[in-house]
Amino acid sequence: MKVMIRNTPKGLSAYLPKKDLEEPIVEMEKPEMWGGSVKMKNGWVLILPDMPADTKLPVTVNARKVGDDD
Repeated sequence: MKVMIRNTPKGLSAYLPKKDLEEPIVEMEKPEMWGGSVKMKNGWVLILPDMPADTKLPVTVNARKVGDDD
């Protein structure tokens, strides 16, 4: 699914345009975020693609949701 990752005044957030949903990122598997999983405030876990640690935000990527096929 397409996900836009961006910085907000409160930290990183993930926006899913197809769901019209934006949630803060509350946990990251890796400090650089890319190539690992992130957990959103609503409990969803997304697997992000490998990208350079210095990737500029905002950026739209293809991510995979863990858990169900929502």
